[in-house]
Amino acid sequence: MTGKKILFSLFFALFIVPFSAIAAESSHSNDSTVSEDNTKSEIKAYINHHLEDSYDFSIWHAAGLEFPLPIILIDEGLHVFSSSKFHHGETVAESNGKYYKIHNNKIYRTDAEGTITMGEYYHPTQVKPLNFSITKNVASIIIFGLIIFLLFRSFAKSYKKGPIPNKIGRFLEPLVIFVRDEIAIPNIGKKHYRKFMGYLLTVFFFIWFLNLGGMTPFGIGVTNNIAVTFCLAIITFIITTFSGNKNYWGHIFWMPGVPVPMKIILAPIELLGIFIKPFALMIRLFANMTAGHVVMMSLIGLLYVFTNWFARGAFLGLTLFLSIIELLVAFLQAYIFTMLTALYFGGAVAEHDDHH
Repeated sequence: MTGKKILFSLFFALFIVPFSAIAAESSHSNDSTVSEDNTKSEIKAYINHHLEDSYDFSIWHAAGLEFPLPIILIDEGLHVFSSSKFHHGETVAESNGKYYKIHNNKIYRTDAEGTITMGEYYHPTQVKPLNFSITKNVASIIIFGLIIFLLFRSFAKSYKKGPIPNKIGRFLEPLVIFVRDEIAIPNIGKKHYRKFMGYLLTVFFFIWFLNLGGMTPFGIGVTNNIAVTFCLAIITFIITTFSGNKNYWGHIFWMPGVPVPMKIILAPIELLGIFIKPFALMIRLFANMTAGHVVMMSLIGLLYVFTNWFARGAFLGLTLFLSIIELLVAFLQAYIFTMLTALYFGGAVAEHDDHH
């Protein structure tokens, strides 16, 4: 099978089939006597399903195209079982004589009947075991991480045959050069950029591929999960902190060329800025991707709320237009995160001449 046929098959599997499934389910609900309120509730549930993490990988629930994921709990011992025991959170799962139930996407120990009692501020009083389960987001990270690894492995091996890379390499090479020449070198400098290139390339392609995966109807919402963006920002913060030279810390705690009273005032502000920078990275990626997904899913939902064909055509055209814009946003958010990361690295390793 040629590369073009593989790409077409992936596109068909990722976009055409799931969208056809959604349309079939929605048209079936429209044919039945379902009230408008129920339709809106179904749309909200679909949006929440697309944004939230889950313990199974559902592609087309009505046709049974779904894959259970492993549940791994530590609760007075190790408990490993399939998420199919929960039946999408509707039933109680039993493991080694203990019973567990999903409530608000969290797993609690309960009784055989699945009783959940609420305490103060409407919080469950049941024991919540340590949860190391492979959720949909974790599985997506593993899958896309493996795809990126295989692509770049093939890309790197192609250079052994000559200076011209293979077909995949011809697509990846300009992007690698772009990250090097337009992001790393201008923000870090030619002297220090090489030691950060591995991380910058990893972050760029990791975020970009996950953003593209989030545009599929599979409900993959890794980059609109604040825990994921928090981890990415923390890694950037750690690398920046440990890469900082004496000039970097000197300009934070005791700025050269500034009067002493101003140094005392500015030092706490500069110290606070160390933590604000990764926080801005975390919020920017999370907020932009979440907002984009909500808008897209809402427009798709409106196609089944309005019965007027003119309104449906208008919303369909707007959805297709915004889908193209989202392709640009997926790339742009990966670029912005990588560029700001390189800017922070450049500030940490910059060598200042305080005599001028």
